[in-house]
Amino acid sequence: MGIIIDGKKISSEIKEQLKNRTAELAAAGKRPPCLTVIIVGDDGASKVYVANNEKTCKNAGFKSVTHRLPEQTTERELLEFIDRLDNDPETDGILIQLPLPKHINEENVLLRIDPSKDVDGFHPYNTGLLAQGRPILPPCTPSGVIELLKRQGIEIEGKHCVVIGRSNIVGKPAALLLMQENGTVTVCHSRTKNLADICRSADILVAAVGKPEFVKADMVKDGAVVIDVGVHRLNDGKLCGDVDFEGCKDKASYITPVPGGVGSMTVAMLLKNCMTAYESKN
Repeated sequence: MGIIIDGKKISSEIKEQLKNRTAELAAAGKRPPCLTVIIVGDDGASKVYVANNEKTCKNAGFKSVTHRLPEQTTERELLEFIDRLDNDPETDGILIQLPLPKHINEENVLLRIDPSKDVDGFHPYNTGLLAQGRPILPPCTPSGVIELLKRQGIEIEGKHCVVIGRSNIVGKPAALLLMQENGTVTVCHSRTKNLADICRSADILVAAVGKPEFVKADMVKDGAVVIDVGVHRLNDGKLCGDVDFEGCKDKASYITPVPGGVGSMTVAMLLKNCMTAYESKN
C-alpha cells in the first residue's frame, strides 16, 4: 500500500510554526496578525466553518474578528463595510464567507477587498501575480497541495503533473503553482479526450474534478503520487473524495485520504497568508 500523506499532521506543524511566530511578536511588544471574517446571513455550514476558523486563530495566537451581518444586508452596505476594513490598519486579512445571499453579487464583493488583505487569494491582482510566477497570497487549497508535497519530501521538478479540473479556485491555480515548482503540467477537464490515458501518464495526479470517487485504479500509474482535493458526503453520511481511495491506495506511492488530507491544510494556509499580509506591511 502507498504511504498515506497525513494532512492533519502537516497542518498542525504549520500552525505550530505560526504560533511560535506570534509568540515572538508578543515578546517584541508587537500586536498579533488580525484575521477579519464577514458572514452574511444564517447559513449553517458557514457558521460551523467560521467557528472553526475562530478556534484555530485563537490557538495560533492570532486575533480573530467576526462580523455577522443580517441576511437583508444590501450589497452597497456590504461594500461600504469592506471599505472600512480595507482602511483599517489593524485588519491584516479579510475573508468573506461564501455563499452570500442571492441578492449580493459575489464578484463585486471579492473585487472590493484590498488585494494586500485578500487572504483567500481570489482577487484578480493576486491571480495575476500567481500567473506571473510571483504569488504573494496564493489561494489556500492549491498552496496546501504544494505544501503537502514539499513537506512529504516529494520532488515536483521535472515530474509530469496532471490536474483534473480547471476551476479558478483549485484547478487553474494548482497548475500554476506546480509549474512554478518546475513540474511539467497537463490540465484535464470535461472536454478532454483520452482522459484515462493522460492520467496514467502522471507522476503526480491532482484530482479536483468535483465528482465522488471519479478517479479509479485503472487511471493511476503504478507508483504515482495521488492528491485528492475533493470532499463529498455520501448518502450513508460518510465522506469521500474525487479518488476511489480503496481502489487506488495499492497502486500509488503516496496518496492523500479524505478526510485528513488536503482539506486539513486549507485553514493552515489561510493563517499563513494572513501572517504574510501582516509582515508585508509591518
